[in-house]
Amino acid sequence: MGNKSSAQSSTPSLPIDSTFNLPSPLPSWPSGEGFAKGRIDLGGLEVCQVETFERVWTVYEGGQDNLGATFFEPSSVPEGFAILGFYAQPNNRKLFGWTLVGKDLSGDSLRPPVDYLLLWSGKSTKVENNKVETGYFWQPVPPDGYNAVGLIVTTSDEKPPLDKIRCVRSDLTDQSEPDALIWETNGFSVSSSKPVNRGTQASGVCVGTYFSNSPNPALPCLKNNNFDFSCMPGKPQIDALFQTYAPWIYFHKDEKYLPSSVNWFFSNGALLYKKGDESNPVPVEPNGLNLPQGEFNDGLYWLDLPVPSDARKRVQCGDLQSMEVYLHIKPVFGGTFTDIAVWMFYPFNGPSRAKLKAASIPLGRIGEHIGDWEHFTLRISNFSGKLHRMYLSQHSGGSWTDASEIEFQGGGNKPVAYASLNGHAMYSKPGLVLQGKDNVGIRNDTGKSEKVIDTAVRFRVVAAEYMTGEVEEPAWLNYMRHWGPKIDYGHENEIRGVEKIMVGESLKTTFRSAIKGLPNEVFGEEGPTGPKLKRNWLGDEV
Repeated sequence: MGNKSSAQSSTPSLPIDSTFNLPSPLPSWPSGEGFAKGRIDLGGLEVCQVETFERVWTVYEGGQDNLGATFFEPSSVPEGFAILGFYAQPNNRKLFGWTLVGKDLSGDSLRPPVDYLLLWSGKSTKVENNKVETGYFWQPVPPDGYNAVGLIVTTSDEKPPLDKIRCVRSDLTDQSEPDALIWETNGFSVSSSKPVNRGTQASGVCVGTYFSNSPNPALPCLKNNNFDFSCMPGKPQIDALFQTYAPWIYFHKDEKYLPSSVNWFFSNGALLYKKGDESNPVPVEPNGLNLPQGEFNDGLYWLDLPVPSDARKRVQCGDLQSMEVYLHIKPVFGGTFTDIAVWMFYPFNGPSRAKLKAASIPLGRIGEHIGDWEHFTLRISNFSGKLHRMYLSQHSGGSWTDASEIEFQGGGNKPVAYASLNGHAMYSKPGLVLQGKDNVGIRNDTGKSEKVIDTAVRFRVVAAEYMTGEVEEPAWLNYMRHWGPKIDYGHENEIRGVEKIMVGESLKTTFRSAIKGLPNEVFGEEGPTGPKLKRNWLGDEV
């Protein structure tokens, strides 16, 4: 990917001066209907991803890390296709991105603009001969019944040619919103965009371009009016994709509470309790065949560890050898991408620790709970089968990491992730992540150790709603009640005990704020629920 004009010696080298590629070439995917064919028909508008660009304008200040941003024109556009918008990226990372280009199949899905609106212009020190180069941001003015879905940047105050870009028929567009900030200066900003409506049934398609904060409203994205799942991977392709991209998960060297398979948890004494009949718990059968089913949590049932002390302690520690990961295959962005959401089960979540400036303090039983579900998500292009991003869950939230920022294992295309000590939040880099501020908060410690798993060794596809009849969901997946009991750990007493050693109200306030950021289950207020009750099951990651 990525022809772009080279930087001259007068300009400091920037990460974007290099192009990122996955460490290994992509394999040949198993044959299937429409997956990885390079083109997708949105209903009279055929689109494909372009990953090759020519540099147009670079600014060296503002934005992420105050390193500026670079704006590119798509190049090597296939014959018959037209540009829908330019590409932009912060300078603080290697060049890695894409935009969609479109081909009119219906005869009226694309039209050139009738004019251009100048949104902003500004100067940047140019790399050649120390000249000043001005960037001009243009928004296409569409004809009636059409929408612009991207912007153009030039280095001339002359309006671009009208045939430089195409506008899209309005019924093939959908509402979008800002995603990540690319660059800003003096009240003018540029962001990537994403559809407002996202999830397994949403038809909005990300264009890969950018828009500005002026004028409002934001430019729309595309819409797949032919959303029939024909470009989604089938079972053989899913297996091949996961074998290619399955991450390695490293656990902290001091981790005692490791994951296991769900069936190991069941077969080693897990118990099902019912409200009003707490004295008669029932052993859980393999695959959870005797778990109550339903579409909501009525609060009447919960799971717990075995009663005998020795068995309880053994099950708390999990069993890495039995561990299995569970795959939920989801269409996103109108079926132009696939999310492989990968779920991991821990029988027990260990206690938290606080950092108070230079000191680290155990928080008693705060953080402990039974039945801990964590997940990560691989976002893969249905045009090519290429991995673009990875989402890592972190307590009640999480974060995306672009493929260009991922650590890969052993020269291949398998990402590396790090599970935090006791709490099992996942991060893309080792070290300490602090939930708090001013060097006060909850510790999330990660690092490499001999406790590591390749998630490709044992995996199981448990859900893919678009593959009707092809994936059998295990009974435990449709158990919508709590995977752990509600227990009062007296967390307020634990917090007050820590506060007694603090000096100053400011320190106590910061600590309290960090504690409030933890999910309810870590205080024993409620047991955690399973994957299907998480917000991301049918929606996008948050």
